This record gives sequence, structure tokens and C-alpha cells, in this order.
Amino acid sequence: MANAQAGGQWYPPEWPERIRALASGELAPVTPKRAATVMLLKDTGDGPAVHMLRRRTSMAFAGGAYAYPGGGVDPRDDDRHVRWAGPSLDWWADRLGVDRAGAQAIVCAAVRETYEEAGVLLAGPAPHAVVGDTTGADWEADRAALVARELSFAEFLDRRGLVLRSDLLGAWTRWITPEFEPRRYDTWFFVAALPEGQRTRNASTEADRTVWTTPREAADGYDRGELLMMPPTIATLRQLVAYGTAAQALDAAPARDLTPVLASARLVDGEIVLSWPGHDEFTKHIPTGGAPA
Repeated sequence: MANAQAGGQWYPPEWPERIRALASGELAPVTPKRAATVMLLKDTGDGPAVHMLRRRTSMAFAGGAYAYPGGGVDPRDDDRHVRWAGPSLDWWADRLGVDRAGAQAIVCAAVRETYEEAGVLLAGPAPHAVVGDTTGADWEADRAALVARELSFAEFLDRRGLVLRSDLLGAWTRWITPEFEPRRYDTWFFVAALPEGQRTRNASTEADRTVWTTPREAADGYDRGELLMMPPTIATLRQLVAYGTAAQALDAAPARDLTPVLASARLVDGEIVLSWPGHDEFTKHIPTGGAPA
């Protein structure tokens, strides 16, 4: 089971052994899978709140940690062109640093996973419209079919005559799971505002609770060691503190640097130094055979 060091930072106990194996050439890095996650925001009297879920402690990856709705790209997310509103696929490809098919798959994954895990759908019947309440039995049947991969997202949109609202998303940052992790993801983080008329719910089988919290409250809980989080989660929360409204965060997104953040581990004077470029607070010094400091 993972433990927490330095506040509430998620830290699996097997990392030192895997880092040493990688450094010695005994461990071959796994190719990361593409993924997307969405920081869903809504305005409150104390500034924007963000929707977070707590992963079940039984989860093999980051069990017990707080995160945002998200998940891996479905291979069918780019199988055909989906009904699309907002910036073009060429624009998104340039913004995300991938080809057109990859851009569609990543944006579709962001919208699909938000619907699957939070019941919120960033799509509408027309390019400038958004669906309202999505909690009816027929919606739930479609959501369950998406989760089971019995229905592709493109098929879901076609069936309901919906247009994906890519303009409701702002690409915020990109993190790649360290090379020594057995489960690796190349994850694009997005911001979005909760559409009017929709409400979140815990629709995920991977989460045991969900909360709306201001980024500052969540960061304070992490600093006190009360909330367990992975580095990209607490890093993005600290970045969101500066914005007074959801709209301000969305307006800031296009100028954000999407250079991937990838942790590196190196041997220095008999200890392992684990660091994330640009995020000094996560640096770990791991003595040989010891616990991180």
C-alpha cells in the first residue's frame, strides 16, 4: 500500500527498489498510455471550487489518493470523426503536441471520462448549446455502456445527436508517469466549468467519495498530511489558487506551457535523488535501502 511523505504526497514503498533496478539497467521502462483528466470548476463565494474524487484504497494505482475525473484513451476515441464544436482538430493537435487523430482521442477521452466518472457531459445539441440534466435512466444506461466499452463515444454522440464542445475545455498541463512505475500514463490535464443545469455525482466504481473543494482548502489538507495526492494533483491545485473565477482559469489555459513533466531519478553520493522538473517541493532523497526524506 502507498504511504505519504512530505505532507500528503503519494509515495509507493516499492519505488526505491524499482528506481535502483532502473538505474542498474535491470528494469525496462513501460511505454506510457495516453490519458486525460479534467479539473471541473464551479464558482463559489470563496472563488472557484474543483471537483475531486478519492480513489478506493483497494486500487492498485494511487489507492486512497485524491484526484480528478479522468482515465485512459479508448482506442475507439479516434476511430472516426466525431461531431465537433470549438477549435479545430488542427488547432488541438498543435496545442497538445500530437497528430489530429491523437488530438481527437485525447479530447474525447477528457469529455468521455468526465461523463463516466462525474456524470457531467461537455456536449450539446448544437455548437453553442450544452445538455442540461443527465441523470435520467436512459442517460445512465448510455453511461454504463460507455464504461463497459460496449459503446464508443462517437457512437454515443451520434445516437443522441450531440456535438462535442471542445471549446469548453482548456488544456492546462501534461505529466508523464515516471519511468520506474509499472503503470505509466502520459496525461493531459484540462480545466472546464460545470455547465449550467448539470450536477456532479460519484458515478465512478474507482472512487469511494467525491468532494467540491477550493484549491486552497485541498492544498492545505495536503500540507497537513490529511489528504493524499500524487504530485500532479497538488501541483495543479497550487496553480489554480491564483484564479478568482472558473472563467479566469479557462482564459489562462491557452497560454499554459504543455511541456511534459517527467520525474527523473539519479544516483548521487550513494543515495537516490528523485525530482520533478520545475517542482522542487517533490524532490526526494532516498538513502540506499532507506525511506525517502
